[in-house]
Amino acid sequence: MPSENSIQMLTSESKLMQSPSLIKFSRLSSRELEILKLLVEGRSNPAIATTLHLSPNTVKTHVRSIMNKLGVDCRIQVAVVALRLGLI
Repeated sequence: MPSENSIQMLTSESKLMQSPSLIKFSRLSSRELEILKLLVEGRSNPAIATTLHLSPNTVKTHVRSIMNKLGVDCRIQVAVVALRLGLI
């Protein structure tokens, strides 16, 4: 789960206006943020599915959605972006 500071960054209009990269994160659902945290920890889709009591296909769909929203091509890029923006 993102820290309280990260959530404030996502909801603050002035922060979003200053950093276009954060606008992408503001469109992530709470479930996508949960999955993002586990993805950054290096967990596989089946491991994330087990942790969150979801099917692996559902996790795969969420991961694909996260990548599309962030405009990246792979899980490693998702993790790099999330860490650089301090969301994880």
